[in-house]
Amino acid sequence: MNLSVTIAGVTLANPIVTASGTFGFGREYGEYLDLNEIGAIAVKGLTLEPRAGNPSPRIAETYAGILNSVGLQNPGVDLFIDYELPELKKYRCKVIANIAGSTIEDYCAMAEKLDGTDVDMLEMNISCPNVKEGGVAFGTDRRMVETITKAVRARTTKPLIVKLSPNVTDITEMARAAEAGGADALSLINTLLGMAIDVKTRRPILANIVGGMSGPAVKPIAVRMVYQVANAVSLPIIGMGGVTCGDDAVEMMLAGASAVAVGTANFMNPTACLDIKRELVSYMENNGISDVAELVGGVRV
Repeated sequence: MNLSVTIAGVTLANPIVTASGTFGFGREYGEYLDLNEIGAIAVKGLTLEPRAGNPSPRIAETYAGILNSVGLQNPGVDLFIDYELPELKKYRCKVIANIAGSTIEDYCAMAEKLDGTDVDMLEMNISCPNVKEGGVAFGTDRRMVETITKAVRARTTKPLIVKLSPNVTDITEMARAAEAGGADALSLINTLLGMAIDVKTRRPILANIVGGMSGPAVKPIAVRMVYQVANAVSLPIIGMGGVTCGDDAVEMMLAGASAVAVGTANFMNPTACLDIKRELVSYMENNGISDVAELVGGVRV
């Protein structure tokens, strides 16, 4: 049985990927599962300089999911390169460096720093405010998506994944813009913008007022967007959003994803990635599938 998949020229042993921001730098989960068994680890979002993140509270539980406004707390790209990456490269899984910034220059600088390292791929989080353009998120303007993708593409030889925001009118426009800018792959969806209020205090639960919603509740939206994007561009897709079991992974792949990222499920079950991988194998065995690639885009409409 062949579980390997190829994304932008990089071959993963299996299609299970950890979603950035839900798996730390990998070692945090190392005592619970064998990291060698995961196809790729997308590390928590990196910024040019260390960030303390947003004030607490910054996590709120919701029905079938969570809201988060962590604010990209991270030690900075240099510390990642010097201390975290060498530890990750001890394992067979591929390493995806997720980068975020406030300006195009931030993204370009990080791409240049990471270009000479052993990371296997870059994932560009474009759901961040563009400070120079009045605080509009890069990922909600198709012209900006193409512009930033083209700029970062010129600064690195690494395969470039653009992570798309679902907080847009038409996600296929953003996908086409990323493709036009030179992206090698896409990942979607990032979190949906949400809010929760404490009815006793009548105040927002999150200190940042709003946050990103993830978890099982968003899966139907994610599947729909993956399907739409898969039919709009020719780039490989890493599908994510509410994946908690093997059937969810199969559903994402049938919609058009070549690989599947597991996020919030890791908080509920630290061995979720391996459980999902095992259930995916069981599905393949029960349905006479010898190559996982047979599932990609296999939905019957």
